[in-house]
Amino acid sequence: VLQDCGADCAKFQKSELEYKFNKKALERPYTSKHSWGKTYGEHKRHLEFSHDQYRELKKYAEEVGIFFTASGMDEMAVEFLHELDVPFFKVGSGDTNNFPYLEKTAKKGRPMVISSGMQSMSTMQRVYEIVKPINPNFCFLQCTSAYPLQPEDVHLRVIPAYQSAFPDIPIGYSGHETGIAISVAAVAMGAKVVERHITLDKTWKGSDHQASLEPNELADLVRAIRTVEKAMGSPVKQLLPCEMACNEKLGKSVVAKVTIPEGTVLTCDMMTVKVGEPKGFPPEAIFDLVGKKVKKHIEEDETITEEAVENHVKKVKC
Repeated sequence: VLQDCGADCAKFQKSELEYKFNKKALERPYTSKHSWGKTYGEHKRHLEFSHDQYRELKKYAEEVGIFFTASGMDEMAVEFLHELDVPFFKVGSGDTNNFPYLEKTAKKGRPMVISSGMQSMSTMQRVYEIVKPINPNFCFLQCTSAYPLQPEDVHLRVIPAYQSAFPDIPIGYSGHETGIAISVAAVAMGAKVVERHITLDKTWKGSDHQASLEPNELADLVRAIRTVEKAMGSPVKQLLPCEMACNEKLGKSVVAKVTIPEGTVLTCDMMTVKVGEPKGFPPEAIFDLVGKKVKKHIEEDETITEEAVENHVKKVKC
């Protein structure tokens, strides 16, 4: 499904439950409508894929031609993913301020994608200082850890703030909002990595489904992102080849507002700007023409052409 939608990578979450949670957290009663067990531990054990299932998933991803990785939700999960030979490690927001975990993960030498939900800029600065000397191949994702995420809590402006604070690493976006518009906007703001949760059906049991995209939405998102990437273009503003037809048809020229006899020195009130036939001076040249002498008679409403103006040196465009 992901490959059909145009996604580059499938990312799961891997936990070794006894290393992610302490005993009391696993024994905590879990009575939510989303629960798959009486305690949180039973719930998580029901949902967690085994090592063999992860190996099967990776093999399938290779067969269909898509990258496969997971967020290692504790240090032992990272050990397993390293053994699984994933292309990069995802650090979930819950481990971003877990500095020993970051050091150990960075030392594995694989690229890292680090989410920043629940963190502050000063914490992200420390994360950068810890990871960078060990492993320069990492990026930060702007993220807000709420499911589903409301637009006013997204704060896309953190993306340029991260770009400014960390100019030597890519910045991306991990979104838990509904719909695709905000994720597309993140790309327009410079996000180089986009992560979204995916489901086959938003009505399924489980708190994440509502904040996820269904396959048709994912396909729309990928298409929109590719369009925006093309549209980002160049910062150089200039007349483009594709604009020439419009310029030829509707581009305006300097035209005589009154009859101008040969030998007259041009003033502003003798000239106006219209779509002219033939084309003449562009409108931005009108002030440069003031004080120039005309060397032939120009009728009212006639285009003022370069041949009609004395000492006119045609500017050559490079």
